Amino acid sequence: MGNDWQIRPARQDEAALLPAVEDASGVLFRTIPDLAWIADDDVMPAEAHLAAIAAGTCWVAAEGGTVAGFLSARAATEDGAGADAGRTVLHVWEMSVAPAHQGRGLGRALLEHAAAHAAARGMAAVTLTTFRDVAWNAPFYARTGFAVLPDAALTPRLRGVLVAEIAHGLPAARRCAMRRPVPSVS
Repeated sequence: MGNDWQIRPARQDEAALLPAVEDASGVLFRTIPDLAWIADDDVMPAEAHLAAIAAGTCWVAAEGGTVAGFLSARAATEDGAGADAGRTVLHVWEMSVAPAHQGRGLGRALLEHAAAHAAARGMAAVTLTTFRDVAWNAPFYARTGFAVLPDAALTPRLRGVLVAEIAHGLPAARRCAMRRPVPSVS
């Protein structure tokens, strides 16, 4: 990542900019014939980003007045049984980097910032859902410390997120949930 880029909390006035960043980054899906429709699908609305900004869980990669990327997340309490039952996690709802700024480490820096935020607040992990086989999805996240959760390890919350995505038209066989544990900060 260049020295002039900064990962910082998104400001309320930037919420309106974030859907355009997601829309631009989604153009990459045009390179995958059966997923090309995603490039034209709805993006996370500014109102959802505003909620994450208010919660302190939306960050931008910015240089001066340019927002090159963002990560919008929300804290969630894990339900059901398992190691994280009753514990809070940070769930990434969307991370996007504008095409002109990809390949510079901004996505990795955003994820590291989110993980540090989660650790500082005593959260158990960072979670997300993504495509198993899209290069800039699960394989990328795996290189940053995330692991695919087997079906037996899915919490009811994560299972619900995947069910909603599939109902929206995303192919079930290609979707997965991932988890990155965060170290506790003393």
